[in-house]
Amino acid sequence: MKYKRILLKLSGESLMGSQGHGIDPDRLAAYARQIKEIADGGVEIGIVIGGGNIFRGLSGAAKGFDRVKGDQMGMLATVINSLALSSALNEIGQPAQVFTAIAMTPIGEHYSPDRAIAAIENGKIAIMSCGTGNPFFTTDTGSALRAIEIGADVMLKGTRVDGIYTADPEKDPTATKFDEITYDEVIRRGLKVMDLTATALCKENGMPVYVFDMDTEGNLAKMVKGENIGTLVKNA
Repeated sequence: MKYKRILLKLSGESLMGSQGHGIDPDRLAAYARQIKEIADGGVEIGIVIGGGNIFRGLSGAAKGFDRVKGDQMGMLATVINSLALSSALNEIGQPAQVFTAIAMTPIGEHYSPDRAIAAIENGKIAIMSCGTGNPFFTTDTGSALRAIEIGADVMLKGTRVDGIYTADPEKDPTATKFDEITYDEVIRRGLKVMDLTATALCKENGMPVYVFDMDTEGNLAKMVKGENIGTLVKNA
C-alpha cells in the first residue's frame, strides 16, 4: 500500500445514494466494504463524514435558523451518519469506534487525538464526528484538522467526481482534469476543492489531499495502492 495511515472524508450527500435524502443502505454497505478491504490490507483509517444528507447548518441559516444552532444541528447529523457507518462496519466484522467532538456519552467517546490514534493502532476504524465541535467550521475543516492531529499520510476526499477539473465538468464539456495541482494554484484559480479554511490548514501543515470518486466500488483500494484515479493536491 502507498499509504499507511489515512483520513477519509466522506460526503453526507453521497450517503443518500439514489434516495435523495437520508441514508441509502446499499450505498452505506458499499462504503463499508471498501473501507474494510483496505483495513484488511493493513491501512490505518480515520474517517470524518459530513451531515448534508440530513441537515446543513449553512443552508439552515439561509432559511432563518440561528447560525450557531444550525451548525450544532449539522454536527448532530454527522453523529447519525457516523453511527450508521460504524454499525455497517461492525456488521461485516470490522471493528469501529465513534468519537464525538462534543461530549455525548454513551453515544460516542469524547474525541482526543490520543484516543483516536490508540483506536487506530488497535485495528479499529476511528470515526470522528461533530466536525471541530465549533460553529462556523465545515466538516472539510474538521477533516483537515483530524488528518493533521492523527498523523495521517494523506487526507482522502471521497466525492462523486473523479478529481479536480478546470471547471465544473457537468456544466462545461471542455473542462480538463488535473492529475496533480498545488494549493497555491487551487487558491489562485478559485477552485472549490474545500473551503478556504480547510485549504489553508492543509497547505500550512503540508497535508496532501487526494480527491477521487468514492461512489465507484473498488476505487478506494486502487487509490491507496497508488493508482492514478483522482487528483492530488499538495504544496509545490
